[in-house]
Amino acid sequence: MDGGYQGPVFAKAQKKAMPGLVTEIVKRSDGAKGFEVLPRRWVVERTFAWLGRCRRLAKDLENLSRNALAFLKLASIRLMLRRLCSN
Repeated sequence: MDGGYQGPVFAKAQKKAMPGLVTEIVKRSDGAKGFEVLPRRWVVERTFAWLGRCRRLAKDLENLSRNALAFLKLASIRLMLRRLCSN
């Protein structure tokens, strides 16, 4: 469940970190039984899976957070370029 993304603690932290960001939590309907595909539900997990395919990001080997951030940005750029060039 996305219960961790609700409440005043998360709202305060989000406002402090990224004031312009709006978080929308997609919930299942009460009448739903079994698996139901929800729109935009797995965007974050899918993105983490794509980034996890990069060997350098698969393990946390960086000593400095700025190095880890740099490799995360490079991997994101690589993913965007592949998507743009495939069309």
